[in-house]
Amino acid sequence: MEHLKRTPIEKIVSPIQSFIKQEKSGGIVLGISVIIALILANSSFSNEYHHFLEHTFGFHVDGSTYFEYNLHHWINDGLMAVFFFVVGLELKREIVGGELSNPRKALLPIAAALGGMIVPAAIYLVLNPTGEVHSGWGIPMATDIAFALGVLYLLGNKIPFALKVFLTALAIVDDLGAVLVIAFFYTSEISMYYLIIGGLVLLTMYIGNKMGVRSILFYAILGIGGVWSTFLLSGVHATIAAVLAAFTIPANVKINEKVFSNSIQILLEKFKSIDPDNSKPTLTNEQLHILEKVQNNTVAATPPLQILEHAMHPLVTFIIIPIFALANAGVSLAIDVDQLFSTNIAIGVALGLLVGKVVGVVGFTLLLVKFKIAPFPTGMNVRNLIGLGLLASIGFTMSLFVTSLAFKHEVYMTQAKIGIFVASIIGGVLGYIVLNRQTKKN
Repeated sequence: MEHLKRTPIEKIVSPIQSFIKQEKSGGIVLGISVIIALILANSSFSNEYHHFLEHTFGFHVDGSTYFEYNLHHWINDGLMAVFFFVVGLELKREIVGGELSNPRKALLPIAAALGGMIVPAAIYLVLNPTGEVHSGWGIPMATDIAFALGVLYLLGNKIPFALKVFLTALAIVDDLGAVLVIAFFYTSEISMYYLIIGGLVLLTMYIGNKMGVRSILFYAILGIGGVWSTFLLSGVHATIAAVLAAFTIPANVKINEKVFSNSIQILLEKFKSIDPDNSKPTLTNEQLHILEKVQNNTVAATPPLQILEHAMHPLVTFIIIPIFALANAGVSLAIDVDQLFSTNIAIGVALGLLVGKVVGVVGFTLLLVKFKIAPFPTGMNVRNLIGLGLLASIGFTMSLFVTSLAFKHEVYMTQAKIGIFVASIIGGVLGYIVLNRQTKKN
């Protein structure tokens, strides 16, 4: 087989592309972003760091200002809407043709995710039953899929594939739970006027799907210009709009795999039968037409949902989530110990994640297995289930996001973030140790 000769730029870009394709890379980049944010917030550049995030941007039309928010707000409501859009695409893919499409297979990770949300919230509420601190109960409910899977993939092929699938399905259901919590409990006063307009645009996208519209541009214009903007103005959090818009993206194909395979074989035979002039670097018109048909058939055989998800995943993993971490993980560690424990927020978040996640994930899973409602996946046992429960306690990205919605008081936000950091670090390290020892024993 002939190898393609690589150009100088390809030799430079190739290592970067290889890094991006590795499953653990997203967690590594996210971890570096967190460290940078902490360094900036605890250095002589602290004031400049925080001041930069307070810069305001907006649109001025006929003397009126629209969408005037500071940079921090734009990151949390704008860029994170893209993150939630990809979450919505993943959810729909899993429901349509993934692990969540088989009710019996889906039952165990769904139960584990529910346990991993209910128990942490209960622990937090026991420690923070009243007052403004009460509103932080949603913080320890979340699992950071990038960090959790990043730690899991550090173990490589020593981990059974079923465990990776289980944790992925658990984290996706957990994300859905977080979206519902944000929708029902962390939404401000609602403007029905804008909400109705947004609903009508969503309906238009859904009708477009049913009528066979597969243009990504069609869904992009309506999704951003219609759904996201109206939901933002309505008071319903814009991330909800992103998930709902994702669910309208077509997940079907125009031609099935068999038809696609046969047509590509025919086109390749035609391509090979043409005798080109090898002295010329260009193709003949006939060859170009054949390649165009190959491209069209490839697009027709690929669901728009997966095209979008595949294209946007690196953007979210290596740009949007790191930017979010840079904007939200910058916590001053010079906080007074008495001030840190002036409320039970930090301890509630830390115990909710570290204890609640493990007890909820392991407990609910074992209940279903014990009563023979669902079996253990191949290769899973109680020990590595505990390891997965510990990895599920890494609640970083989503927990920080809910913190920004739950509290306005700076001290409360700092307390919650420190609780998140402590639990996520301990959970990640312990989860790695437990799973690594399990694989060595096997």
